[in-house]
Amino acid sequence: MFNSLIIFCGQYLISVPVLVLVIYFILVSWAQKSRLILLSVVAMTVAYALARIASDLYNDPRPFVVGHFKPLIDHTADNGFPSDHMLLASTIAMIVFYFNKKMGIALWVVAFVIGFSRVYAGIHHTVDIVGSTVIGIIAGAIAYYIAMALRKKNKDGQTPIQVTS
Repeated sequence: MFNSLIIFCGQYLISVPVLVLVIYFILVSWAQKSRLILLSVVAMTVAYALARIASDLYNDPRPFVVGHFKPLIDHTADNGFPSDHMLLASTIAMIVFYFNKKMGIALWVVAFVIGFSRVYAGIHHTVDIVGSTVIGIIAGAIAYYIAMALRKKNKDGQTPIQVTS
């Protein structure tokens, strides 16, 4: 029973942050939509770029490869660093956090459940999860500061690029 929960969380719970971001986008005002798009595009692009660089610089064979066991979730025996699931979940959590603190915190909880589940399932080491978390935080912060810089540059209020703090 517990293993089934781990498998579900490690493999399918990633759909929750994605759905929350989509639903949040649908529900916010038009002005917030443009801000959300800007933050999302920049954060996701930066997260992807940093993850690619990180995976080229650090190779971490997956636990089931090193430990010679069958993981709870079938996976290829490629580089486990960083965790793509955790990277997406943490980047979305950062994006949403800038707009809605409570919802952002809830998404961080979901992200950590995903990360824990992937470690428990034997497809990631803790360093893969921590690395993805750090990259997601950095990507979200970079996106936020770019949006803030654009906001300051356009003080006349003509552009809808404003992120709540």
